[in-house]
Amino acid sequence: MENIEKLFGLLNEHAEKIEKEHNITLLEGLLDGLEAWLDGEVDFSQKDATKEDIRKAIQIAILKGMRKGSQPNHQMTPDTLGLLVGYFVEQIFAERLENEKISIMDPAVGTGNLLLTVMNLLDGKVEATGVEVDELLIRLAAATADLTEQPISLYRQDALEDLLVNPVDAVVCDLPVGYYPNEEVALDYELCPAEGMSYAHHLFIEQSMNYTKDGGYLFFLAPSHLFESEQSKQLHKYIQKHAWIQAIIQLPDSMFANKSLEKSIVILQKQSKELKAPKEVLLAKVPNMQNKQALALFFEKVKMWKEGK
Repeated sequence: MENIEKLFGLLNEHAEKIEKEHNITLLEGLLDGLEAWLDGEVDFSQKDATKEDIRKAIQIAILKGMRKGSQPNHQMTPDTLGLLVGYFVEQIFAERLENEKISIMDPAVGTGNLLLTVMNLLDGKVEATGVEVDELLIRLAAATADLTEQPISLYRQDALEDLLVNPVDAVVCDLPVGYYPNEEVALDYELCPAEGMSYAHHLFIEQSMNYTKDGGYLFFLAPSHLFESEQSKQLHKYIQKHAWIQAIIQLPDSMFANKSLEKSIVILQKQSKELKAPKEVLLAKVPNMQNKQALALFFEKVKMWKEGK
């Protein structure tokens, strides 16, 4: 914790100074500090600081900047959720990770926090790609990836347009929720509704499937009401045709400020002729994180499900 606090203090001090001097946002001031650190113009490094210490310190500084500026598209996946997604990626790919690397894409990478949390957990075992349309967010992701020495290829573009990305073993994504404004692009999607606007989170599921290898896995942080909206019939049909639902894990209500923001982890597997549908779909609820005993039982349930696969 000491390393994280010291590093955050230095980054925050620099960001606030630049914010005042140049009359820019705190996030832009932070980006200036991270890029200056990378260029060797300043040195924030702490003795014995790990990759996770660096990521966490930067994350806290970004969160502070987001709270101050708070644009609706500037949101970050909390650490707890990133670690849970990473845990499932690790469980599902355990055998392969013993001998080889896996490729992962995040099509809504933002500041990179979800993807980097997973990468730090599977350190050295991942080749990653991130796509993000917002310039400030993708520059923050690039700087954080460089400072934590994690290899990510980043593309700045609308992730729902054609991507220059090879199919990956896994997708991780905190789905952007809401309507997608570019109806022309949406028309190319199976999940474009006959009437009304398309849901961005539905299109992100379809686009993720387009760039996943047959038999590959998709790990989504999705709104808990994903299968209850007026367009959910179409989504059900699409998933039945292209994927197998492996798991739906409800997250604790205590993690979210109100009911409308609640999320679940949805794990899909892209269908493949060589593979069969799962014998059992894991349906579980993550208990309150403070309840160690209930948490141990939850992880035991996951282990049993995985062994039965």
